[in-house]
Amino acid sequence: MHTSRRNVLFICSRNEWRSRTAETVWAADDRITVRSAGTSPQARIRVSAALLAWADLVFVMEDRHREQLIRRFGREVAGEMVVLDIPDHYRYMDAELVEELRAVVAPYLE
Repeated sequence: MHTSRRNVLFICSRNEWRSRTAETVWAADDRITVRSAGTSPQARIRVSAALLAWADLVFVMEDRHREQLIRRFGREVAGEMVVLDIPDHYRYMDAELVEELRAVVAPYLE
């Protein structure tokens, strides 16, 4: 049986607040399978070539994350990549962050 669920990866720096919040927010959406990671060596879950290959759609919080991924993985950056322009001003599950994530991510999942 073929599944139509897309694999979505959220990336920030340390995978503690922004990308982890995004993963939590979108985890219940039955259209997608979601994971999150960070670009920093100190990240809770560090982004890897395997995670990028798994993803059909990659959301990065800032342009610098996109640049780091391209520099580190080059052609291995698979699928579509979207810069959300969400600065590192929030804590995990901050209500403003949740609202912003819902607003900017939803159009890409239609």
